[in-house]
Amino acid sequence: MKPVTSGPEDSLLLRRALERQQAKDLVGAEDLCLRVLARTPNHPLALYILGTLAVGHDDEMALRYFARAVGEEPRNPYYHLSLSQTYLKVGEYTPAVRHLRHALELKPNMVEALCELGRAYVETDKAEMALPLYEKAIGIDGSNSIARRGLASALTSLGRMEDAGEHLRRAIELRIALPAAYNDFAHSRKFTEEPVELASILTELGDPRLDLEGARQLHHAAGKILNDLQRYEEAVEHFKKGKQAAAHKFDLESYRSWVDSMIDVFSPEMLAGRTSYGNSSEVPVFVLGMPRSGTTLTEQICASHPSVHGAGELSKLRRMANGIGLRTGATETLRRTVLSITPELSSTLAAEHLSYLRELAPNALRVVDKTPHNFELIGLICLLFPRARIIHCRRDAIDNCVSCFALNFSEEHSYNSDLRVLGLYYREYDRLMRHWENVFPGRILESRYETLIEDQEAQSRHLIDYLGLPWDEACLRFFDRDGSVNTPSRWQVRQPIYTSSVKRWKNYETQIQPLIQSLGDLADI
Repeated sequence: MKPVTSGPEDSLLLRRALERQQAKDLVGAEDLCLRVLARTPNHPLALYILGTLAVGHDDEMALRYFARAVGEEPRNPYYHLSLSQTYLKVGEYTPAVRHLRHALELKPNMVEALCELGRAYVETDKAEMALPLYEKAIGIDGSNSIARRGLASALTSLGRMEDAGEHLRRAIELRIALPAAYNDFAHSRKFTEEPVELASILTELGDPRLDLEGARQLHHAAGKILNDLQRYEEAVEHFKKGKQAAAHKFDLESYRSWVDSMIDVFSPEMLAGRTSYGNSSEVPVFVLGMPRSGTTLTEQICASHPSVHGAGELSKLRRMANGIGLRTGATETLRRTVLSITPELSSTLAAEHLSYLRELAPNALRVVDKTPHNFELIGLICLLFPRARIIHCRRDAIDNCVSCFALNFSEEHSYNSDLRVLGLYYREYDRLMRHWENVFPGRILESRYETLIEDQEAQSRHLIDYLGLPWDEACLRFFDRDGSVNTPSRWQVRQPIYTSSVKRWKNYETQIQPLIQSLGDLADI
């Protein structure tokens, strides 16, 4: 490949672009990079900076820019690293691993690449392959917080909770990413006695130098430990303070309008003329519902069957929906989007999705995607895969919401930042699910969390029968399944089924009245 020739003016413009980027002037930085490309087409650094500008708001564009930068300068390990990080962000693990390995061939001691490859392995249930990578990274840079926390995460995924705890304690001693390390430690196990770390967490919360992100992590850590110790009133207060520190906002009215549009567009009349769309494969299985409704437990039971692969939470379907414009817009915009899905396009999209699943599990008869929020995309699922299995996990509404509120969710789940808003969001979820059940009668299996807890064997047999597979006794011992688990409830799914989470909300009844009131008739009190 002919090298790009770059003059001093290009270098000056790109230095200014980096300065604009650091000053949060992203538009100005983009304009300067585009000026460089107008002078010197395919300038690799200009392409790379444009990729970094696109990450987070247009990841598909970021992928294109980083790929072009790699094509122009294939021996730059940092270009491979950024491309792989973006692939990981959108759930494309095969190319991510390929580029990370290439980066490490070019720079074997690159700590960032070692950690990212470790994360890729953890997220694809290969945590045992991540351990030596994180250990090597720590050997190179013992103060690297990503390596320290990554190693603990890999150990937790493998069920080695005590080992993970010891590594996190070491990170705490070294004061490496302290609030996050405390939060990871708190969520690595269930506490039956007060650990010495609780007093330390409360002391750290009193530090006037603590920033809001640190406060969020520490409050959730304290809340988790106190909740385990059955000091519920104190726990809820810390959860509330953690949400306040995060300051996430959720536009409930926009979400309601979007649900209105989905219900209006995916009408029985529209669907009646599209029964022949998509691909007849029975490989895809979608386990969905509200977060904390039992999706992980359900997936683990199904994935214990030798013919089933549990793929965890995949972003592929959401990327596809975003790509065709299904996640935004008013009713008429959504209607045009859905009507533009021809039989040919539905077959193409389905084939692309199946190819992705086959990369994850070439020989499995069923592949489970347990992304909870796929409940929003059941209409698209049924257009693409008329024979896909859809398992809807339902749980007592108050228990479900309380369990969500106790977790330190990201901004993507901003509906979880306030008890009243959380209850109103749950009502929208329920309204949309009732619509899907109405327009796709018999297509969706409802799995009640409480029923599963009460009679594990009967419900497990029902799940496997719904998948169209013969019964296997391994499904009763899901907690003994080999491999890693990548979910917020990792320590829980290593345990046999327990009943303490049923009607858990009664422990918090006086503190959660805004939630109960906003749930209205969905609250079973």
